[in-house]
Amino acid sequence: MTIGYTPAGKRIVRKASDKSKTKALAKLKEKLRDLEDGLTTEPHNYTVAEAVNYWLTYGLNGRSAATVNNYRCLAEEHIIPDLGARKLRELSAEDVDKWLAGKALVLSTRTLRLLHSILNRSVRNAQARDKVKRNVVALCDIPVGRPGRPSKALTLDQAEAVLNASEGSSIHAYIVLSLLTGARTEELRALTWSHVDLTGDPAADPPVPPSIKVWRSVRENRDTKTKKSRRTLALPKRCVDALKTHKARQEAARRAAGAKWQEHGLVFTSTVGTELDAHNVRRAFRRVIEKAGLDPKEWTPREMRHSFVSLLSDNGMPLEAIARLVGHSGTNVTETVYRHQIRPIIEDGARVMDRIFPARDQDT
Repeated sequence: MTIGYTPAGKRIVRKASDKSKTKALAKLKEKLRDLEDGLTTEPHNYTVAEAVNYWLTYGLNGRSAATVNNYRCLAEEHIIPDLGARKLRELSAEDVDKWLAGKALVLSTRTLRLLHSILNRSVRNAQARDKVKRNVVALCDIPVGRPGRPSKALTLDQAEAVLNASEGSSIHAYIVLSLLTGARTEELRALTWSHVDLTGDPAADPPVPPSIKVWRSVRENRDTKTKKSRRTLALPKRCVDALKTHKARQEAARRAAGAKWQEHGLVFTSTVGTELDAHNVRRAFRRVIEKAGLDPKEWTPREMRHSFVSLLSDNGMPLEAIARLVGHSGTNVTETVYRHQIRPIIEDGARVMDRIFPARDQDT
């Protein structure tokens, strides 16, 4: 069927073929309906795999290489093998529901959300480019997956054991700061000496304590996770002592490295002055955990931050103050993420009312 002409006068033709005239005509009518809806009618064989790969290649501008690699790994492991061969126009909500239900048996809810997001954005991208009429993925609910590994917090005795076990190690100051200030591991890895004040200004009114400026992180844009995460934290004396010792040890390492040393002004570095990565920190941390008598498989560096929240909460610090210290934009995140470490504030009302209205003696 002729549907129009090009500027050069050549006919624009749409064809359909099948084993019978009836089926061929039905296909042709479907193409014409697509044309009337403003959709392109080709290609009919565009697959889910092609849509996902296109989005991974062209739809992630501005994302970090680590993010793109993470999305690609998830797509190649879970989406393309299961749904990739399906023609996109034939993908149904039932297909997606069954796929998600199967994945819920082996993956966490967080991973399910990420997989759903990747597929949803891929199909939406294809929809915007007239490859499919509608996005059925957006119509599907995300099931509850397997529970993830719960975060834990060190008790006071365990925390003290870890601090003692880290003494003399290259990661001692890192552990002390993480546990006593609640800074994120990504923030400490980017900390520079120019953002460390080990003396403060005792003569000022009011006195200025020693502090660190948590203004950077190892994220793609070098900024902190949120605007509230950009903060200046006073240093406990134990942190000051650990940093002074660490600075002297780093000077010795710089001299030992000689020409191999790469100066970046970082507080925590490798043996040649370069930035630590997460694997460096995790490996050194596990050695300390094992020395402290704990199972290294059960603990990660981020749980020192959870321990910081737990210890402050156990000692009566209000939730709002804890949220400011850990750089959360509000108390909701603190309560949600660290809910096992927060002592319920609702108990405070009962304590105050007991003082206002003391219980009567039952004998009277």
